[in-house]
Formats: sequence, C-alpha cells, structure tokens
Amino acid sequence: MRTDDVIRTFTEFYEDRGHRRITGSTLLPPPGDPVLFTTSGMHPLTPYLEGRPHPLGRRLVNVQRCLRTTDLEEVGDPTHLTVFEMLGTWSLGDYEGPRSLEWGYELLTEGFGIDPRMLYVTVFGGDGQTGPDVESREVWERRGVPVEETVEDNWWDNGPTGPCGPDSEIFLWTGDTPPESTPTKDERWVEVWNHVTMRYRRLDSGELVPLPQRNVDTGLGVERLSTLLQGRTSVFECDVFDPWRRLLPVLWPSLDEPSLRLVSDHLRSSFVVVGDGVRPSNTGRGYVLRRLIRRVLTVLRREDPSSTLGDLPVELIRHTLDHFRQDVDPSYVRQVLLDEELRFDRLLERGRKVLSRPRFSGPLDEDDLHYLHDTHGLPRELVLNLREQ
Repeated sequence: MRTDDVIRTFTEFYEDRGHRRITGSTLLPPPGDPVLFTTSGMHPLTPYLEGRPHPLGRRLVNVQRCLRTTDLEEVGDPTHLTVFEMLGTWSLGDYEGPRSLEWGYELLTEGFGIDPRMLYVTVFGGDGQTGPDVESREVWERRGVPVEETVEDNWWDNGPTGPCGPDSEIFLWTGDTPPESTPTKDERWVEVWNHVTMRYRRLDSGELVPLPQRNVDTGLGVERLSTLLQGRTSVFECDVFDPWRRLLPVLWPSLDEPSLRLVSDHLRSSFVVVGDGVRPSNTGRGYVLRRLIRRVLTVLRREDPSSTLGDLPVELIRHTLDHFRQDVDPSYVRQVLLDEELRFDRLLERGRKVLSRPRFSGPLDEDDLHYLHDTHGLPRELVLNLREQ
C-alpha cells in the first residue's frame, strides 16, 4: 500500500465514523505555543482539549506535518525522520478510550490487512497517583492481543504541566521469526500507534486535576506505517523516498548508506521548512534550518570537496513540496539553499584561517571550542570536521 493510499484509507475510515478533517498542517505552531515547530497533531488543538468548543465538532481527524529537533541525532536509523507526517484522531469529550481502541484494531487488521497475531500492546499499569488502565486492558484481552503493563512508558504528557493521561501503544512485529518477547524487551516490536486517554491536567505542584472533558488523542507516523505495510526495513525504503534513492547515489556516489540517509532526510526537511516560510538565521526556527543545511554540506564536503547543492535536481524539491501539499515555487526553495551554501563556504574559509593560528595547532579543549563558537561563530561540528581535513 502506497503512502497516499495509507493516508486516504485512514482519513476515510474516520470520516465514515463522523470525524471532520482538519485543514492546515503548517510546521509553525499557533501563537503562544512555546515550541519552535509543531511536533505532534495535538499542538494546534490544545485549547480544544481543555474545553473550548471546536468549530468542526467533537470528532476530528487530520494529517499533520511535524518536526522534532530531538530526533536529529537519531536520523539514519530505520525509524526516525526530522520532518514527518502524523495521522491523528480526536474525541473532544465525545467517545472514550475503549471505542478508540476498538476502531484502531479494526482499521489495522481489516483496513490495512495486518495479521492480528503480529500485534502486541502496552497499557498503563498505575502509579502512586492513578490506578491501572483497566478499560484498555479489557479491550485488548477481548480481542486476544497480548498486553504488557508499564508505568512511565504509558503515561503521555506534553511537558511538566498541561493535559496528560494514560495511553495504550500498539506495536507490530518486524522480526524474521514468529513473534516473541514483549515490546519493552525486544526492539523488533515497533510502535505504530498511540492512543491517549487525556483525562487530566498536571499543575505546577505536580498534582493531577480532571480536565473539563475526557478526551482521546491518537497519533501514528505516516512514513513508519507505510514502511511496515510495504514490508521494508527502513523508512528510507518506503515509496516517499523512491526519487531520493534513484537520484542521490548517482549525483553523489561517494556517500555511504548512513550519509545518504542523513543527506536525504535533512534536505527533504529543509525543503519543507522553507516551504512553510522559514529562512536560515542564527536563532530560533531559522537556526534549525541553518543547522540542517550545514550538516548536509559538512557531510558532502567531507566525502567530496567539490560537491554543491547547485547540482541538486529540482525534481526532488518539487516532489517534496507536492507530497507535503505546499504551494511554493521550487526555484525559490533552491535559491534559499544556494544562498546558505554561499554563507557556509565563507564560514569555511574564515574557519580555516582561524584554525591555522599557532594557538590552535595542538589538541582543542572545551574552552577552545567555546571560544571558536562564541567569538568566531564556528560551530563545534564544523571545527572538528576542519581539523580532520
């Protein structure tokens, strides 16, 4: 099942059950949200989870593009991307957790054709403040799906304060053997869907108080689900990366597989960030974009100093913008990246001159690295790379 079919199957399933699709999925969070980028589908819905009536009603579904800077160091493994899409559903004081789980099981097994024997779930086992999630456990036991109880792993929150509650996570077996062990003990169990019963608000004191309404918030990554349904072992092998796998190895043949994954992810993410109106800068969202582009350039130049983003096929930019439904001229996105490459080249030149000084002829310590960053604007990663050349 191709990714577009996954998205359509998911949204139509919930629309048939009275959910209204939310439009508008920019990476930029709503005013007042402290995060740099939208990291989950629930970000724009926080006021409605806390009781404000939503103009489209109590049942919602959407496809939200997300960016998580916390995953930057994980990029290149089989499951993590910097920018990805998240499918989500919400019950705003309407149905509760058990119905959400029943529908989730139905969609996975009948809509997506997943063998129920390949599923395992985790549920909240209770702690000193709240009891175990008995309702979720009973749903899964009726369906014959094995259950593992946890505490920290099955309590969802969006920070030290705010809406929170127990969740039930659904895992799919990806091993070459029949399913074995449990999700917390075997990484071949891959999480595909999280169902949160959002009942509480955590106060500054740590106390839990009931929300004005009992909500359900679910989310699953589009690319990860597509990868599993397509029988692939990495998100970089699912169909959304088809043109990247076809074009990049020819363009930059010196890159090994981990480098190809990082370059593909960071360029793709950069296109989307620029498409949502961000420009490179030294602070905030612009700094995240600058870091993505410069990490790509650092990898490219390490393997081949003559590599340039000017060789990048416009087809990849257009494919990415179309996939994320962004109405932006690909030539504009390309120019933003080329302008940043020019700044990077100037930084490299300045960095080489600074590092040639006698003071930096020996090993660099932390004080040296801080000085080079604070005084000359040379990031640690760039300095270390220049020293290796």
